[in-house]
Amino acid sequence: MFDKIDLHLIRVLHTVLTERSVSRAALRLGMYQPAVSAALKRLREMAGDPLLVRSGSGMVPTVAGLRMIEPAADILRSAEVMFSDARSFDPATARHSFSMAASDYLDPLFLPQLVAQIKSQAPNCPIDIHPLSRDSDYRNHLAQGDVDVVIGNWKQPPEDLHLGRLFGDEVVCLVSNQHPAVRRGWDVEAWLGAEHIAPTPTHPGARGFVDEHLATLGLVRNITARCPHFGLIPAMVAGSLLVLTTGRQYCERFTPTLPVQVLPCPVDFPRMMYYQLWHERTHASKAGRWLREQIKGVAASLRRSDADT
Repeated sequence: MFDKIDLHLIRVLHTVLTERSVSRAALRLGMYQPAVSAALKRLREMAGDPLLVRSGSGMVPTVAGLRMIEPAADILRSAEVMFSDARSFDPATARHSFSMAASDYLDPLFLPQLVAQIKSQAPNCPIDIHPLSRDSDYRNHLAQGDVDVVIGNWKQPPEDLHLGRLFGDEVVCLVSNQHPAVRRGWDVEAWLGAEHIAPTPTHPGARGFVDEHLATLGLVRNITARCPHFGLIPAMVAGSLLVLTTGRQYCERFTPTLPVQVLPCPVDFPRMMYYQLWHERTHASKAGRWLREQIKGVAASLRRSDADT
């Protein structure tokens, strides 16, 4: 049965049932009346029902025909949306679902501002944000369509995915105002020996950006605390002598609200580079392109605001 149905037949069915006239349906469809009659004959054979019957001087749908009007309309609307979405994307009216995976090492203002911007411009589009660790299988998630975009920092981003650079950040240290390094400063030895806090590894032996670079220098820092929730670490630093080493943009968001300071790191690190990654399957998508433009714009606006302060 499914092989016998095409979109043209559904359009004829809906038009004949709503016009309640083969001749009016032919005019509306821009078809010759015999062609509409032939299509209606096929539809009657498929349905096992006359669908449209004569009543007085006009015609009326049968019970089965009446039940088909709304489903036929739904199919035609869905087909129109399917192809119009492929050609263009209007955020004001779209009902596209966006899915992102993002590192919590990002600027803490980034995701709130991104979500606010998407909801203001595309109010009917749901947003799903997934956590991202260094070892997440984000390639598979992108390939399978589980997420549209992955946002995070990579020393060497993968070459098999499309890439958009968002910003680079200097590696610094966040410490309590009461930390001895605020008064005395520190050298490499003092920094390595200080009490450090770091994200909880995703699996035994996993290392983040900071410890990977230290390993290339033959250095190891003294990690005495770990936390799986990066956003809670600054408050832990504020009430202890722990040291958080990460990007300046992240650290400086907390200096106005917590008793903490940003200190230079005595070890030379490469800049932490943040990117958005996406798969070839969404590269030409108008909705995907719009989402990537929002991500890029929010990242740029945060950098501009930092430069102005």
